Amino acid sequence: MNEPNVPPEDEERAQTLARELHDHNIRYHVHDAPVISDAEYDRMMRELQALEDKYPALASPDSPSMRVGAPPLDSFDAFHHDPPMRSLENAVTEEEMVAFEERAKRFLLQTYDRNIETFDFTCEPKLDGLAVEVIYRNDSFHSGGTRGNGVSGEDITQNLKTVRGIPLRLRFPEEGPEPPAYLAVRGEVFMNLQGFEKLNRERLEREEPPFANPRNAAAGSLRQLDSRITATRPLEVAFYAVGRVEGFSFQSQSHLLESLPKWGLPVSPVWRKCANLREAVEFYEELLRGRADAPYEQDGVVLKVDSMELQNELGSTSRAPRWAIAYKFPPKQETTRVEDIIFQVGRTGAITPVALMKPVRVGGVEVTRATLHNEDEMRRKDVRKGDRVLIQRAGDVIPEVVVVIEEERPPDAEAVPMPEKCPICATPAERPEGEAVVRCPNPVCPAVVRESLRHFASRRAMDVDGLGEKLVNQLVDSGLVSEPADFFALSKEQLSSLERMGEKSAENLLEALDRAKKPTLARFIYSLGIRHVGEHIAEVLAERFGSVRELSRADTETLVSVHEVGPQVAERIVRFFSDARSAQMVDNLLKAGVDPQAPPEAAEGGSGEAAFSGFSFVLTGTLSGRSRSEAKAAIEALGGRVISSVSKNTSFLVAGERPGSKLKNAESLGVEILDEDAFEQMLAREKGS
Repeated sequence: MNEPNVPPEDEERAQTLARELHDHNIRYHVHDAPVISDAEYDRMMRELQALEDKYPALASPDSPSMRVGAPPLDSFDAFHHDPPMRSLENAVTEEEMVAFEERAKRFLLQTYDRNIETFDFTCEPKLDGLAVEVIYRNDSFHSGGTRGNGVSGEDITQNLKTVRGIPLRLRFPEEGPEPPAYLAVRGEVFMNLQGFEKLNRERLEREEPPFANPRNAAAGSLRQLDSRITATRPLEVAFYAVGRVEGFSFQSQSHLLESLPKWGLPVSPVWRKCANLREAVEFYEELLRGRADAPYEQDGVVLKVDSMELQNELGSTSRAPRWAIAYKFPPKQETTRVEDIIFQVGRTGAITPVALMKPVRVGGVEVTRATLHNEDEMRRKDVRKGDRVLIQRAGDVIPEVVVVIEEERPPDAEAVPMPEKCPICATPAERPEGEAVVRCPNPVCPAVVRESLRHFASRRAMDVDGLGEKLVNQLVDSGLVSEPADFFALSKEQLSSLERMGEKSAENLLEALDRAKKPTLARFIYSLGIRHVGEHIAEVLAERFGSVRELSRADTETLVSVHEVGPQVAERIVRFFSDARSAQMVDNLLKAGVDPQAPPEAAEGGSGEAAFSGFSFVLTGTLSGRSRSEAKAAIEALGGRVISSVSKNTSFLVAGERPGSKLKNAESLGVEILDEDAFEQMLAREKGS
C-alpha cells in the first residue's frame, strides 16, 4: 500500500513542531526555564503525533514522538563501552580524602617529576540512580546502554529515548563550539523524590507492590522490555563524563560540565569548581547539611581533578581512576530490636553471625537482618538476643549493627556463642591462627556447595542467564546438581519437572548453559571460587598462564613472580589445585565441554611463551602511526605488559613525538628507549617470527 504524499504545509508544520518540542525539552530539563505550560507542551506533542500517524514518512528516528516508547523487546542485546566505564574508590573521612590527594601528588612526582602543591577539583553530587552511556552520531541520538560490568552492559536504546532529559538531537549553540561528530556521554538516570512518591501512590492504587527506593525505581524503569512503560516513569538524567569523543577535546572537567548543557545535555543539578581540597570538603559539608531537603537521593560528593591533562597523567588502576574519588555521606541509621542471632555458612566455609531484627526502614529499604561480620566483631559490640541496636546500611547498601543501646538492654538479653560445629553439616568448626573468621572446613558441606554453585553461575563468573539463587536451590534440593559440571548434564525433562519451570524456560536455560561453555579464561578462573582470587587477579592469571592446566601446574614460587600475585594468594591457588576434590571438579567441567577461551596475548605465544612475555613497556609522547590504545593492544597481543610509570624494572620506553618527563626518567635509569620506527620494526619482527 502506497503511503500518502505529504502536503508541503503539513511537512513544514511537523518540522516546526519537532524543532520547538526539542527546544522546550532542553529549556525545561537542562536550564530549568520553561516558557510554556505542560498542557501546551502536551497539545503540541499530540498535534505532531497526529501528523506522523497520518503521514508516516514524517516520523524521523529523532522525532520527539519517540518519547512514547516502542513495542516490547524479547531481551536486551549487549552494549559495549569504549573505553570501559570504571568504578570509583570511596572515602568516608576527611583523612581519607587527604590521603587520596597525597597519593595523587606522589604519583605525579615519582612518575612525571611534577611537584603539584594543590589541585583544582570539580565537585558534583553523587546521585543515587543507574549509570548509563548515550552515544550521539552527527548530532543525533544513536544508542545507549547500562554500565553493566564496565566493559559491557545492556542495550536500552529504546528506553533511554523515552527519558525527556536526554535530547534526541543535540543543540547547536549560538556561541561556542558545535557538538562533536561522535560523542559518547555518560551519566546517571535517577528519579527525584516527588516523582518517586507519586509513582508509588499510583502503584498502590493499582494494588501493585511499591518500589523500595528511588534507585530501584529508576533501575527497574530503565530495564523494562516494554519501553512504553519506561515512558510513563518520571525519570531524569545528569551527565558527568564522556567516553569516546571525535572532533573535540575538553580541557577540564569544569569545561566539560559547562559545554554539555550548551548542546542540550543536562549535568548534575549542583556542581562547583574548588581551588583546593579544603574548598572541596566545604562543598561536601554544605551538601551534607542540605541532604534531608534535597529533591533527590544523593549519597556523597564525587571529587575529580579538574585538569584533563593531569587526569590523563594520573591514569587509572585496574579498578578505578587515580584522579577521582567518591566522598560518601554517613549512612542513614535507625534503631530496632534484635529478635535472634543465627549463623550463615558461605561458599568459602565462613560462618557469619547474623542478627534477625524487628523490621525497620533504613534509607527507604525495609531491613530485617544485619551482619555481625565475625566472632570478634560480635563480641566487641556485645550484641545479644533481645538488645535494642542502632543499625545502618553500610555504603547505603549492606545493613550492619553500629552499636548496642545498653541502657535499653532487657535483663534477659542473651549472649549467643559461636557454634563449635558447622550449623549445616555438623563438621567441627575451625578458626585458623591469625584469622578472625570461623570456618566449616568441609568442602562438601551443603551450604558451601550451594553458595559455590550460586557463585559459579553468577553474572560476574560464568554468567548463566536464568540460573539464579532460587533455581540453584531447587536443583540442589532435588538432587540434580551437586557440583558445577552437573549443570551441563541437565536435560529438558529434568528441568521441566521443577516447580514453576515450563518447557520454554527449560529450553532457555539449556541454551544459556550451552552459551556458557565458552567463557573467557578469566571468568572461568574466577568462577572456581578460589579464596582471594577476585576478578582482577583472575584476569592477571589468565594473561600469564593461558590455560587452566598451566595454572594448575604452577608452584608457589612461579605464582609469586607474577605481578600483583602475593604469597597468600599464591598459597591459596596451589592449595586449591592440590586438593583432589577441587582438581576433580575442574576436570569434570572440562569433560562436560566447558572450553575456557585464553586471552589473545596468551594464545599468541601459548602458556606465557609469547614473544613479549615478561617484558614491560611504557608509552610516552604521540605516535604518528597508531593510537596509544592500538599500541597497547599490539604489545599485549604479543604477551607484553603496558605500565604507566618508568622504573628500573621497565624493559622498554616507547617514545613518540613530544615525550614528557618519562623520557628523562628512562635515560637516568638506563631503560632501553625505542623511537617509533624501532618500535614498529620490533612489532613486525616478532609478529613474523
